[in-house]
Amino acid sequence: MFASPEDARTRLGAVDYLTDPGIATAVFLADALGKPLLIEGPAGVGKTELAKAVAAATSSALIRLQCYEGLDESRALYEWDYRKQLLRIQAGVDGWDEARAGIFAEEFLLARPLLTAIRRDEPTVLLIDETDKADVEVEGLLLEVLSDFQVTIPELGTITASQRPFVVLTSNATRELSEALKRRCLYLYIDYPTPERERDIVLTRVPGIRAHLAEQVVRTVASLRALELKKAPSIAESLDWAHTLLALEADDLDEETIARTLGVVLKHVADHTRAAKELGLPGLGG
Repeated sequence: MFASPEDARTRLGAVDYLTDPGIATAVFLADALGKPLLIEGPAGVGKTELAKAVAAATSSALIRLQCYEGLDESRALYEWDYRKQLLRIQAGVDGWDEARAGIFAEEFLLARPLLTAIRRDEPTVLLIDETDKADVEVEGLLLEVLSDFQVTIPELGTITASQRPFVVLTSNATRELSEALKRRCLYLYIDYPTPERERDIVLTRVPGIRAHLAEQVVRTVASLRALELKKAPSIAESLDWAHTLLALEADDLDEETIARTLGVVLKHVADHTRAAKELGLPGLGG
């Protein structure tokens, strides 16, 4: 997919994902070595967007498994279409053996994201998003799938990927993932970007914003991140703030404008109070 880290940087940049050398190298190596890429970092720094960008840059299909508490094998891997199986049985077969052979066939199989990605012959990016929210049992399932890129369905046999998908796992580190899972992956930590890179991201992703306004957004967001907030603003919120200022046709991010639009970037009242006090904003907090 990528010829070099520089090729990865260039092609991801062409789809508006600006990387640094560490990100570009990790993407290149994950592709070259055929290993899943585990990405950790604060929420909103571009972990999920990186998977989307790799798919866009390589004209690959993006298949997403959104993890959550209670996710099970039937939602992650596959399940049988029980209603169609019942209709098949009611349609008439002689004996259990014939019925069983008939209902555990391909036409009754519902492929979920992991199986779908394994079976595709075309270029595919498999995004396993917020892996840390899934139960430990799901990690066991991932170990099998990500070790050999194959899935065993007792009634149909083993299905092995003819073309390995590019796999991205994301985690906000709300719980520690197992060493066994980490061992199978390359690891990338994405932190908040440097002010220069975040300014370039804003200029790239928010067409029409003036350079000095992008600078003001980035500088103010950096000041907010330096405070001890419940939820520091992410890159996504910097972009939202830039879009907001464009919508308001604001020329400058002055104190009054910050006070009026602070809800775009801070989502807790305690954070508003803290920001108002520290930044001396009019009409808010202390």
